[in-house]
Amino acid sequence: MEVKQLRALVTVAEAGSVTRAADLLHLVQPAVTRQIRTLEHELGVELFERTRQGMRPTAAGRTVVERARRALAELDRARAEVRPAPGEVAGIVTLGLLESTLDLLAEPLVAALARDRPGIELRLLTGYSGYLRQWLDDGDLDLTLAYNLESTPSLNARPVLEDGLWAAAPAPVGLSPGRPVPFAEVCAHPLVMPAPGHSLRVLIDAAARHAGVQTDIAAQTNSMDLQKRLVVAGHGWTILPAPGFSADVEAGVLSAAPLCDPAIDRSLVLAAPRARRTPPAVDAVARALLAQVETAVRENRWPAARLRGTPAA
Repeated sequence: MEVKQLRALVTVAEAGSVTRAADLLHLVQPAVTRQIRTLEHELGVELFERTRQGMRPTAAGRTVVERARRALAELDRARAEVRPAPGEVAGIVTLGLLESTLDLLAEPLVAALARDRPGIELRLLTGYSGYLRQWLDDGDLDLTLAYNLESTPSLNARPVLEDGLWAAAPAPVGLSPGRPVPFAEVCAHPLVMPAPGHSLRVLIDAAARHAGVQTDIAAQTNSMDLQKRLVVAGHGWTILPAPGFSADVEAGVLSAAPLCDPAIDRSLVLAAPRARRTPPAVDAVARALLAQVETAVRENRWPAARLRGTPAA
């Protein structure tokens, strides 16, 4: 099994055809076909179904593609780590960011790394906390921000801050950061909710049970952006971390207030696997990310957040 075969395999799976894969790899089509067939012969299974719509991985093909993608990522990481300029920290780092933190952290972090650590190639994946935890467990992330995770024998979770969930409603409702809104009052309105299974939904459902109230669910989605758009369109209120809609409040399309009776608090952690060696590039990104979190809190751009630790200099 050769690296060029693995690259051909992954590229064909992603492109959906040998022709497009050949263009991307700067090879002739017969060469790509030969690499795939050689790999199939070596493994003794068919890796693709040849259809009129293109090349579709078989069940075995999907398994090999997933492993091959990770193997190639590790090779790319090793190549970047061993070829830095003298004294430069270099490498590829894949970081998970919660959707609710993107506006606060993504652009400043990219800018800081470009300025201070130009040898680091940052790859960002975004999603809800549950997805990020799964991607970390699967080896697709080097580190991630997540909520309410605890350290385990395989996972190191460093507490970063505590924050609370807020209610968001259309701007004319007039919710205000200085006037907390009782959870029961929020539940008196139709709610646009995260889909079942999300850690956010688990917290909201637990709060409803604690308060002894029923929720009137207008819609459920796994997209924070869609949650907000449905609220702006007047389909109900929603409950989210404050950073997730700060820009919308400033733009005058949403109003928001912290929850009370009960308040719903969460612990934000920076999580990374314990088993693997921590490359200098991953450590550098972790420090830069924590610095951006601290800056956002100290400049009051992360409403009601309480820092749990201070990043190293």
